Amino acid sequence: MAERKLSEVGPSKIVIPVASFPTHNSPRIWFMTSALSPLVVRLIKLLLAHGDYVAAGLPPSEMEDDDRSAEFRELINECKSGRKDREAVVGTVEELSVCSATQNLVRDQFETIFFGQVNFIKATLPLLRERHNGHIMILTGITGHIGTPGMSMYSAATWALEGYCDSLAYEIAPFNIKLTIVQPNKEIQVLINKIIFAPQLPQYESHNNPAPGLRDILTNVVNLHPETRINTDTATDKGKGPGHSGKGEIVSRFPRLPSEARDSLVLETVHALTAIGGHENPPARHIVGHEGVLSVKEKLKTVSEELEDFVEVSCAVDIFKSDVGRAALSGGNKTDASATPASAGGNTAASWF
Repeated sequence: MAERKLSEVGPSKIVIPVASFPTHNSPRIWFMTSALSPLVVRLIKLLLAHGDYVAAGLPPSEMEDDDRSAEFRELINECKSGRKDREAVVGTVEELSVCSATQNLVRDQFETIFFGQVNFIKATLPLLRERHNGHIMILTGITGHIGTPGMSMYSAATWALEGYCDSLAYEIAPFNIKLTIVQPNKEIQVLINKIIFAPQLPQYESHNNPAPGLRDILTNVVNLHPETRINTDTATDKGKGPGHSGKGEIVSRFPRLPSEARDSLVLETVHALTAIGGHENPPARHIVGHEGVLSVKEKLKTVSEELEDFVEVSCAVDIFKSDVGRAALSGGNKTDASATPASAGGNTAASWF
């Protein structure tokens, strides 16, 4: 665990712009569950500089990786003083079903993204209820809105986590505990954590399949560094150093990006987290970056248009006609509020989104 306060932190080597913090009870207390992530390291530095307290959970297995833990060790040295991090499994639905090893990748994906977060939340809820105060922030991605070819199980685990959080938000609201889902672009979560490549089937190779080639993009990223390069011509990578992998094998890599590139990648999300954390009326969801906003808007537009195209078919199955059904068919949005389930609990869906 790492816990320090503002006055005890030395100057950072990374110049972080001053964030605009909202009104909140200061100092805030933060519990981080993936402190070796480049994003979280930068978030901790900014929070400490603001005077907040930080408790950081570390994945022991990743502490053994010198490159992965270097920035965090530097942060600890500055302060004078590992939870298993997220993994992004790359592979199509078929590629993740070819053998027991790849099927285990699917289970592992849900363990790290879904069950890992659920377990942390369950452990903290009794304390937050006792204090009658708290703010849970879950970092997911726009994959919680938009499916991504080549990352089907990553998207599935993210959607599962967001569905869980949507239900949880209603359950904990009476205890004055708030919940926010923060959705940066998918590149952020993928490039700051371990990337696991399932063996590729020839049918899904880029020259055979027109679907967007995320695998090719991520392979190019890890191949930029000689120590993480993937050599697909090698028959086997057993007994060889990083960067050697044969076809038909599961390959995992931590992308090694220059510090400046990491700053550019994550600081927008870091500032969003610092601004939202502890806010008196935080959003249920916050999308980080204009690209994510545009992508989600386009997705919601498509869903809305398809709903309107088939609304008559949808409403045709209703046994009992109602004002709500007639409004849906006419495209109107004025209905009797007392007839909606949301009003019974004193909250409307709009209060959460």
